[in-house]
Amino acid sequence: MPDKYTAVWTSHSSISDFVRCPRAYYLKNVYKDPRTNHKIKLMSPALALGSAVHEVLEGLSVLPKGTRFAEPLIPKYDEVWKKFTGRRGGFTSDEVENNFKQRGAEMLRRVYNHPGPMNNQAVKIQMDLPYYWLSEEENIILCGKVDWLEYFPESDSVHIIDFKTGKNEESGDSLQLPIYLLLVNNCQKRKVSKASYWYLESSDTLTEKPLPNAFEAETKVLDVARQMKLARQINRFKCPHGDDGCGNCRPYEAIARGEGELVGQDDFGADVYILAREAAVENREGEIL
Repeated sequence: MPDKYTAVWTSHSSISDFVRCPRAYYLKNVYKDPRTNHKIKLMSPALALGSAVHEVLEGLSVLPKGTRFAEPLIPKYDEVWKKFTGRRGGFTSDEVENNFKQRGAEMLRRVYNHPGPMNNQAVKIQMDLPYYWLSEEENIILCGKVDWLEYFPESDSVHIIDFKTGKNEESGDSLQLPIYLLLVNNCQKRKVSKASYWYLESSDTLTEKPLPNAFEAETKVLDVARQMKLARQINRFKCPHGDDGCGNCRPYEAIARGEGELVGQDDFGADVYILAREAAVENREGEIL
């Protein structure tokens, strides 16, 4: 029997980390600070914004159809934002924090004014963290949360909806939809008939995407998961850019060297840090938004 406690757990975020830079994957998903025995996490204003908006929208999914927008979303957002205010959210000035917070508020106003499919019936996967055995034989698990599942009663099927809070569109070779398709197919009983992204900063409507082929999706995802498992077995996590590192791993290398500022812990017990130079970049970006 496979053992979920010794299995290699994979997800969209960890797979993306590994594909971009195995060293970054190691530092974000495997490494533990020897001083605290905790994992490390780099906080940034963009991450704080995305986390806060997603938390508010996720809270709507448990409410019955017709009641989700009975109250405005901004008071809920203001309450959630308290967890990310100041340096805990990677903010080094009130001006930058206000810019990011207002961006998130505008996204939620957009959803409130143009709820579209969120006014329809929805399916909620009854697992705190949906997961299934991607390969029992190889002891590999795929896990992750899908933002929203709209229910189509006429076909007894579901529509995968992913909320996007960033400025850039998802790349065409992203494994996000293949991974979500596999999770939804294996963690609930209804077939998937549609998939869409909602770019909350720029659009009142959804951007429909072609559904991946399930067999091809599983093949691609399992191939990367096997590479991840092998890297863990032989403890080899090399940055593709060599010893100088890349933009994905260098910030985490700095935290591991003790250069970060500890600002708290996340809900999973990871130590949350900010870096002065990373904050400076975010600050410059925040000033021109």
